[in-house]
Amino acid sequence: MTSDGGIQIPSRLPLLLTHEGVLLPGSTVRFSVDSPRNMHLVSQRLLRGTSLKSTIIGVIPNTRDPEHDTDDLPTLHKIGTAGIAVQVVGSNWPKPHYTLLITGLCRFSVSSLLKERPFVLAEVEQLDKLDQYTIPATESVAAEDGELGELSQKFYQAAVQLLGMLDMSVPVVAKFRRLLDSLPRETLPDVVASMIRTSNKEKLQVLDAVSLEERFKKALPMLTKQIEGLKLLQKTRKISPDNEKRVLSVRKGGVFPGRQFNLDGDDEDEDGDDTAVLERKVHGANMPEAALRVCLKELKRLKKMPQSMPEYALTRNYLDLMVELPWSKSTKDCLDIRAARTLLDNDHYAMDKLKRRVLEYLAVRQLKTTLKGPILCFVGPPGVGKTSVGRSIARTLGREFHRIALGGVCDQSDIRGHRRTYVGSMPGRIINGLKTVGVNNPVFLLDEVDKLGKSLQGDPAAALLEVLDPEQNHSFTDHYLNVAFDLSQVLFIATANTTATIPPALLDRMEVLQVPGYTQEEKVEIAHRHLIPNQLEQHGLTPQQLHIPQDTTQDIISRYTREAGVRSLERKIGAICRAVAVKVAEGHRATKTEALTPESQTHGPGGVSHYKAAPPEMPIVIDHIALKDILGPPLFEMEVSERLTLPGVALGLAWTPLGGEIMFVEASRMEGDGQLTLTGQLGDVMKESAHLAISWLRTNAKTYQLTNMMGGPDPLEGADIHLHFPAGAVTKDGPSAGVTIVTCLASLFSGRLVRSDVAMTGEITLRGLVLPVGGIKDKVLAAHRAGVKCVILPKRNEKDLEELPANVRADLDFVTAGNLDEVLNTAFDGGFPGTASTHTHPQLTSKL
Repeated sequence: MTSDGGIQIPSRLPLLLTHEGVLLPGSTVRFSVDSPRNMHLVSQRLLRGTSLKSTIIGVIPNTRDPEHDTDDLPTLHKIGTAGIAVQVVGSNWPKPHYTLLITGLCRFSVSSLLKERPFVLAEVEQLDKLDQYTIPATESVAAEDGELGELSQKFYQAAVQLLGMLDMSVPVVAKFRRLLDSLPRETLPDVVASMIRTSNKEKLQVLDAVSLEERFKKALPMLTKQIEGLKLLQKTRKISPDNEKRVLSVRKGGVFPGRQFNLDGDDEDEDGDDTAVLERKVHGANMPEAALRVCLKELKRLKKMPQSMPEYALTRNYLDLMVELPWSKSTKDCLDIRAARTLLDNDHYAMDKLKRRVLEYLAVRQLKTTLKGPILCFVGPPGVGKTSVGRSIARTLGREFHRIALGGVCDQSDIRGHRRTYVGSMPGRIINGLKTVGVNNPVFLLDEVDKLGKSLQGDPAAALLEVLDPEQNHSFTDHYLNVAFDLSQVLFIATANTTATIPPALLDRMEVLQVPGYTQEEKVEIAHRHLIPNQLEQHGLTPQQLHIPQDTTQDIISRYTREAGVRSLERKIGAICRAVAVKVAEGHRATKTEALTPESQTHGPGGVSHYKAAPPEMPIVIDHIALKDILGPPLFEMEVSERLTLPGVALGLAWTPLGGEIMFVEASRMEGDGQLTLTGQLGDVMKESAHLAISWLRTNAKTYQLTNMMGGPDPLEGADIHLHFPAGAVTKDGPSAGVTIVTCLASLFSGRLVRSDVAMTGEITLRGLVLPVGGIKDKVLAAHRAGVKCVILPKRNEKDLEELPANVRADLDFVTAGNLDEVLNTAFDGGFPGTASTHTHPQLTSKL
């Protein structure tokens, strides 16, 4: 590679044909290679070569490599650049290709082609001296006299002028200054033309300029144009160091430093204004002093940071979030109580307790403007409208609404966010919700707060303690933000099916409002006010096409659904609408295809008119027979009286998260040695209630004339007792079945039937007292749904009857019992033997 004439390139060079991009001597350019000849050149020459000579290739610009090996070569550009392949990277996606990083060495001209396949090999003639990069600037020929010397000096001064307009504190600008001082003058046209923003056509002109004088003449106008553009830019605004980092875009890698000026007016204007706009937004966000200090500190770091750093994007995202948060934006509450009451009544039927609480909040807001948002928790069975009433409350108050589903969340970062040190960190759902709604006083609905999980990533229920505590949430600190945010104006509404799975500390922070199931009358009203019109609209029907009478609605409620809410009811109404939609659609098609004739009409069962060729009469009325045709046979029957036809069966009441349920207790007796068998997936508390009942009955067997199978005074002597609680697959627990078990066993031992219209609930003690239990409203509503006429309750639960709807209280007889004597007296027709004498006993008092 060396001779008397200086450093030489090989006389035979493999040629890389490129269509996009121009490699100039002294610059480093990245090329993507995917055509056949170029791929062969990389795989057979660059990757297999073992010497430095094998890494030198010729780059021919402005020439497209043929797509197939067999195609003829196009005319090659007359001048190319010899370059050294600094880096080769291969990839198979989206198709096999190589990416080459090539640094230009010198110009050459193609003398002749030696071969065209598998890659192009040519005899070349070197046009530039390579040792110009190794000679110091002081010894170069740039100082020669004449026109070339003037051009060289003029070009150098223009480059210095350009640098003078930029800030030397920027590292990229300082490095370019050092290059300008150290490189020989004759290399400047190539180096500067590769650095400034120029088109491929202009770079080709510089490459084709073989003589140094012509090269200076081609490159000088390009440099002058960039200086003029920069002057124009400085007139409109002052360039900051941050903007200059965007002006100079660094290409990494390569032997010689290749840089790129980005002085294109429009792009630069947008990029340069970016940080200034962000700074204006930070000052205009009206955030608290502490948050503003953090933002300004991050902004200062951002200005000093090059865009290529990964942390730049993270800091930028953080600042964008900070300026988007509603630090001081809020909506004005609509405080008209009368309008609010009307809106709530229109949206939801019943739910008086919830509506009263919202109106109380509005009334207090009228009297006191700075009121902390209440933290409510609606607890009730599914389908009673807890979530939809939250949306209705937001509309009533005129506030934004945001729902956060917490079911199955088991990571505290969902609430509090991730720390910014983690990759992919993001704020928690609370801060994200505030960013979404854009105001600091929305209604936040925390849905299914009782179904929060717990995992190795922490306990989200514990993270919610800070959010839902009125004394702490004025300075809620998200891990991502790391500054306090005021949540005290947010109205939080949580929903749950049960409070049993909510941690006590979290439950203590919320105002619990029970949302009981609906009565049959309320469901009929809800169906005709909301569900039926809504389903008609969803199925493209009108009230003139389908009519569902109230009797049919009651039938659907009592015989096809048994639930506390109205979801199943809505699905059944949807099924009716779909069946009618088929009839209507068939009728429309028939009128188009066939003429209407009296003979074509037939009447189907249930008042629904069917036509072979004519549309049915409108509206289609759904009666009991049509209901059976559409929904099939009834799913639920009033089976209370049928089940109580043998001694040893009693009807109890149970509470579930889905609402109240009736529960049968069955007992049987067979010869044995006094064992008690319990089945039906019972919990420990319920098993203990059964043992309590047995003990109390054995203690009072003589009083109540209870005997065993042989007529002896001990009911358990020589007999085994089996107690069963259908349904067997449902887990049951709790103390409230105590009175039912006593009644069931008393019926078994006495051989008498329990009244078929009586249901009961209550906890028992060993002394025969009846203690209060919970869930009275749901249990009584379940008894009412099942057609029970009399309900036995503990005396201390009498206060809970006030919550019951008036029509339910009127339909049922309530017996409040303080001890088991009263329970047994009510449960059996004509009283229970022995109860008359016990009424005269003085009331038991504790001697403890």
